[in-house]
Amino acid sequence: MNTPRDLARTLDQKDLVLVVIGTVIGSGIWLVPGAVLKSSSGDPGLALVVWLVGGIFSLLGALTFAELGAMYPDSGGSYTYVREAFGPLPAFLLGWTLFLAINTGSMATLAVAFATYAGEFAPLGTIARRLVAAAMIAVVAAVNIRGTRQAASVQNWSTGVKVGVILALAVSGLLLGTQGGATASRAFTVPVSGSVLSGAGVGLLGVLWAYEGWVNVTNSAGEARDPQRTFARGIVIGTAALVAIYLGANLGYLAALGPDQVAGTQRVAADAVRVLYGPFAAKLIGAAVLVSVFSATNGLALTSPRTYFAMARDGVFFSRLAEVHPRFGTPALAILASAVWAVFLTLTGTFEQLFTYVVFASWLFAGLAAAGVFVLRRRHPGAPRPFRVPGYPLTPALFVAAASIVVANTFVARPVQALAGMGIVLLGTPVYFSWKRARRP
Repeated sequence: MNTPRDLARTLDQKDLVLVVIGTVIGSGIWLVPGAVLKSSSGDPGLALVVWLVGGIFSLLGALTFAELGAMYPDSGGSYTYVREAFGPLPAFLLGWTLFLAINTGSMATLAVAFATYAGEFAPLGTIARRLVAAAMIAVVAAVNIRGTRQAASVQNWSTGVKVGVILALAVSGLLLGTQGGATASRAFTVPVSGSVLSGAGVGLLGVLWAYEGWVNVTNSAGEARDPQRTFARGIVIGTAALVAIYLGANLGYLAALGPDQVAGTQRVAADAVRVLYGPFAAKLIGAAVLVSVFSATNGLALTSPRTYFAMARDGVFFSRLAEVHPRFGTPALAILASAVWAVFLTLTGTFEQLFTYVVFASWLFAGLAAAGVFVLRRRHPGAPRPFRVPGYPLTPALFVAAASIVVANTFVARPVQALAGMGIVLLGTPVYFSWKRARRP
């Protein structure tokens, strides 16, 4: 039997929307709001503006990537866009960093969070936690290897559950909470100053982390039905929905707890449920977080291996990762390789340092891929563009500027980690040329 080379197109617009939402919502919205409010000088109005600005930045990126994805509806996502605009070496460095640390490090981080919350239901020692984390990655990998359609269905249901919980909590806070008046009276009462804006900027970094992951759906364009139409709608609708979900959640937290309690907790969702429904109900948040984290990990497994599949197809990664499973129709070996490396990072604990070093690189490459819109419009002005980013050139320019600010801020605030991260990224250069030499006859 000949192994098929192309992946089957099995994802519709609903799947793409839920992949965006499900991959982004991991643990951030359950934990980050308190830190964001504290960074915003305790002003709930300013904190909500920070959440809105982060959402607008993400939406600008989604609109930009919508044009790129509709133009190149193939597996690989950002890797493909960077390759077409800037050449194979920058594209390889993107894929290298995603595999080595960003995507696999994200999977490891989520798996450790899963095991930590599982400890709320049964006591787990250090070894047991790591084994639970590794087992969760293994289950996710198995689901994704057995079929894209099945993995998408798991993603849809798990995303529906966690979004339902978040919305129910938001509505409960608004209807049953007693702190709505106190929250409104405190909104926009802090005088604007340089230090206040600087603190809000710090909070924005946390918000952008909570929005991290919407770009991963670009890897699934090669498996989307009618991608020229559905992909652009999927990424834009999904990202816009995230903005609404996050703002609603924050309003619910504030109405239930009030600004002071929100700013003073790192477990804002559990505290809000405890106030509204009592201590027993608060334990149920742990179950919701487990579903949320599992869903985000599944979203990564559903999307990120497509980058390694595309790299292997280009001859700059292990050739077998370009194979499509003859029975399941998935890039099974690419999924397996990604999962094995994520498990290794989980069991050794090395993901924490790697991830800290290179997390800013995701914004570096997102900005680079978005800048490809300018290059490709100039280089191929007559190429088919089923979707054109509205507000061009301002929309992509604003996103590229936002990404540049995040990267520059990392170098200013954490120069040692940033330089180490760039070293990891650039380490891929000799690896790339080794692959190229190996391909020569």
